Amino acid sequence: SAINFLERLCLTWMFFFMMCVAERTYKQRFLFAKLFSHITSARKARKYEIPHFRLKKVENIKIWLSLRSYLKRRGPQRSVDVVVSSIFLLALSIAFICCAQVLKGHKTFLNATYNWEFLIWEAALLLFLLRLASLGSETNKKYSSISILLTEQINLYLKMEKKPNKKEQLSLVNNVLKLSTKLLKELDTPFRLYGLTMNPLIYNITRVVILSAVSGVISDLLGFNIRV
Repeated sequence: SAINFLERLCLTWMFFFMMCVAERTYKQRFLFAKLFSHITSARKARKYEIPHFRLKKVENIKIWLSLRSYLKRRGPQRSVDVVVSSIFLLALSIAFICCAQVLKGHKTFLNATYNWEFLIWEAALLLFLLRLASLGSETNKKYSSISILLTEQINLYLKMEKKPNKKEQLSLVNNVLKLSTKLLKELDTPFRLYGLTMNPLIYNITRVVILSAVSGVISDLLGFNIRV
């Protein structure tokens, strides 16, 4: 029993240590995204002591896109995604086991000690996933903020009225901004769950398995068939 307890304690510590590393990486990504969103604002750039430039030239737009791409790739990517995917798969497996146990006998579900252990693990994993999902979602909003490009387009239109002699040059910049807006919309991957990068296989398993299990549990508890 003592050896079994020590093994569980070590495995639990290792697993939650990896989750803390993943959360720290997500916090760093959010910080980079937050500072990146303040580059085009003079007031915020002065407040956070970062460089400031406006997207009024094609060269500036090119630098802005290159910097965005560099910051999104900065830091560990694949290893953190593997950790997050493992957390998600483990939470999914525990949820599936709990649903199967409830379908087997929901009145005696809480009588077993291992079911309580499953519930504690599921609650802890869900808390970490919600935290990571929140950070990932906020990071994506900072990087995919189209309002920055739209604001720069409005400023260009206002400059065209004040400086008609530079209308051709400003029109070129405006067209590049429009293409950049379309590019940012196309770069959003469909396999994302609240900011967490999802493998297509995991994404499809989530849709099929967990929804079927939840549908079975709800149907068993309510007494009539429900298809989710």
